[in-house]
Amino acid sequence: MKTLVIVIHPDLENSVINKRWIEELNKYPEKYTIHDLHALYPDEQIDVAHEQELVAAHDKIIFQFPFYWFNCPPFLKRWLDLVLTHGWAYGKGSGYKLAGKKIALGIAAGINEEDYHSEGRYKYTLKELTAPFEVTFDYIKADYKPLFAFYGAEHDATEARIEESAKDYISFLGGM
Repeated sequence: MKTLVIVIHPDLENSVINKRWIEELNKYPEKYTIHDLHALYPDEQIDVAHEQELVAAHDKIIFQFPFYWFNCPPFLKRWLDLVLTHGWAYGKGSGYKLAGKKIALGIAAGINEEDYHSEGRYKYTLKELTAPFEVTFDYIKADYKPLFAFYGAEHDATEARIEESAKDYISFLGGM
C-alpha cells in the first residue's frame, strides 16, 4: 500500500527543502500519494469527509512541513482539529479509524541541530518540541514513529546536504 505524504507548506513554490523532497517522492508514484493541502484548499476550507477517506485508505501517513515559531504551520493544526473528530479518530462510536496506522513527521527546520538541545540556544530538542504530535497520535491509537528532520535550512542548506536529505527521506519512509 502507498504511503500518504500530507504536505503543509504555505509557500511551496519558494521552498527549498520541502520542494526537493516532493521532487524525490514523485520519482516513486507507485509508493507515495502526495497530498498538498495548500494546493487543494487555497481558501483553507477543508473537505473533512474527503480527508478522512484519504487517511483511512493508507496505512502509513507522513505530515511534511516547515517548522517555524517552534511549531507546525497553522493550517496543519486546523486540519488536525477538523479531521481527527470524536467518533471517527477517537472516542465512542466508530472511532479509532487511525488505530495501528504508522504516522510520522517530516520536518524542515531552519535552525541548526545543535541549537535544538538542552544546552543549546533554544533549550529543547525537536523531539521535545513535537511531543504534542506524539501525544495526539498515541491518543488516537496510531503507531507514531520518530520524526525525520532537515536542520539548518536557513543557515546550512547546501546543495549537497539537500540532495543527501532527499535520499535519506526516501530511506526513512521506506523503513517505516
